[in-house]
Amino acid sequence: MKILDHLEEWLVTFLMGAATLIIFVAVVHRYAAGLAIPGVQDWLLSISLSWAQELTIIMFVWMAKFGAAYGVRTGIHVGVDVLINRLDDKMRAKFIVFGLAAGALFTGVVATLGTGFVWENGAHYYFFKLFGLSVEGIPEGPTTPDLEWSTWIVYSAIPLGTSLMCFRFLQVMVSFLKTGELPHHDHGHVDGLDEEVPPVDTNPYAMNDNLHPVDKRAHDGQGDSK
Repeated sequence: MKILDHLEEWLVTFLMGAATLIIFVAVVHRYAAGLAIPGVQDWLLSISLSWAQELTIIMFVWMAKFGAAYGVRTGIHVGVDVLINRLDDKMRAKFIVFGLAAGALFTGVVATLGTGFVWENGAHYYFFKLFGLSVEGIPEGPTTPDLEWSTWIVYSAIPLGTSLMCFRFLQVMVSFLKTGELPHHDHGHVDGLDEEVPPVDTNPYAMNDNLHPVDKRAHDGQGDSK
């Protein structure tokens, strides 16, 4: 399960970082190609980045689908639970299980319909051809305008990402039934950084200077004793 968790995080991180980099390069290329620099301008104009926008849109779609599954696993999704939290523990647990089961059912239906759509949109033709089966009468499917990729590859984000999201709903529901706890995301926590309390080696009240606080009670006590 840890491998799936890490794969999910690496995929979302890679897609986000790569899409940002591609957008940055495309914007710099667009503005730099407008500068009248001999030799450089002609070289930049010879490079076509018309595919950059289409690719980043595809990457963000995939990132959103798998990011949604990550959100279910970590409890990062926004939920309105004011009324549910006012119920007693037994009734609250029933509503939580119902909500998780409904989420699993909905994403399962979307994943099933998405699989059928992808299959009929060109995956049918591709896999039959891959295994040497007859493709007579099977449509090859459309391609994207700029990259000319088969659209079924792009649309595969729907069944794959939504299936993972369905699995995460079921995973959270089983965990809740066992432990009674839901995943909670701490927005102030940064992964990789351990929360440690730094040791205090000095007592600022014991320093006899004007830069540190003074213990008035001890100071007054010493004055009275004198």
